[in-house]
This record gives sequence, structure tokens and C-alpha cells, in this order.
Amino acid sequence: MKRIENALETGIFASRWLLAPFYLGLVVSLGLLLVTFVREFVKFAPEVLAGAETGKVIVTVLSLVDIVMVANLVLIIVFAGYEIFVSKMHIVDHEDRPDWMGHITFSDLKIKLMGTIVAISGIELLKTFVNIKNVNQEEIMWRLVLHLTFVVSGVLFAVMDRMSDTHHKVEELEAEKYRPHKDTPVS
Repeated sequence: MKRIENALETGIFASRWLLAPFYLGLVVSLGLLLVTFVREFVKFAPEVLAGAETGKVIVTVLSLVDIVMVANLVLIIVFAGYEIFVSKMHIVDHEDRPDWMGHITFSDLKIKLMGTIVAISGIELLKTFVNIKNVNQEEIMWRLVLHLTFVVSGVLFAVMDRMSDTHHKVEELEAEKYRPHKDTPVS
């Protein structure tokens, strides 16, 4: 019976590799985001050189920033998700390894995701206000409501995460009371 249990647990543990194709798909999506960014930039540059109006330049730059923020988020999800759920990356000594790699928890990942969504929503709202002459009042209201919903959700995520961390620290302190200390002689 123990052999069956071990085989089952080994199989379940190995199933984490089913996530690897998802992360590879996200890497491919980074390439597609790059194509989108280059296409938008190449279309945008001649317009600026031809004297495009400031509002259009600002809106287009904000759109490019949106693409970059999504690309950064995808990269963080690929690196952190792979290390959290699939396997450690054996690139510890690589000079270009980001300092945060290996230190982001699932909770950190959720907070970064929510922060990026709030930032992108804020950029979309800013684009709306820069282009306010061409946007109807109802659309402005809905974008504002959506942005505020994201902000409140982000704050609630952070508060819940903070409360969870505090709860775990209290549990650790309580457990510490009942552990024998090194200085306590063993009888």
C-alpha cells in the first residue's frame, strides 16, 4: 500500500510540469507584445516628426507604456510562476539574474499583478482625460468606476495579505513559546 501511495504522490508532484507549456506560451506572448510595440512605434515616429498634436503624442506614448507594463508583468509571472510552481531556475550565478528572482512569493505575485492592473487602468483613464473632447460622459464615468474598483480591490488584496502575514507571525511567536531554547538545559 505504501508503494502505491508513493507512486501516486510522485505522479502528482510530477504533474507540476504540466504548467511549463503555459509559461512557454507566455514567453511567446512576450515576442508578440514586442511585435505590437515595434509596429505601434514605427507607425507613431513619422507622425511625431510630421508635427502630430501633443495630445495624440501623449496618448500614443501612454499606449506604448501600457504595452511595456504588460510585458514586464508577463516576465515577472513567467520567472516567479515557474520558480514557485514548477522548478528552481539554476542560474544563481548569472550576472544578469534579477535580484528579486527566488524571493517573490505567490502572495507577492498577486500584489504585483493587481498593482500593474491598477497602473494600466490609471494610464487608460489618463488617456481618456487627455482625449476628453472625443469621449462621451458615460464612457468617462464607466472608466472611472472601473479604475476605482481596481484601486479598491488592490487595497483590499494588500490589506488581506498584510493581515495574513501578521496572523502567521503571531502563530510563529505563539509556537516559539513552547519550543525548548538553546540556553535551556535538557534534563
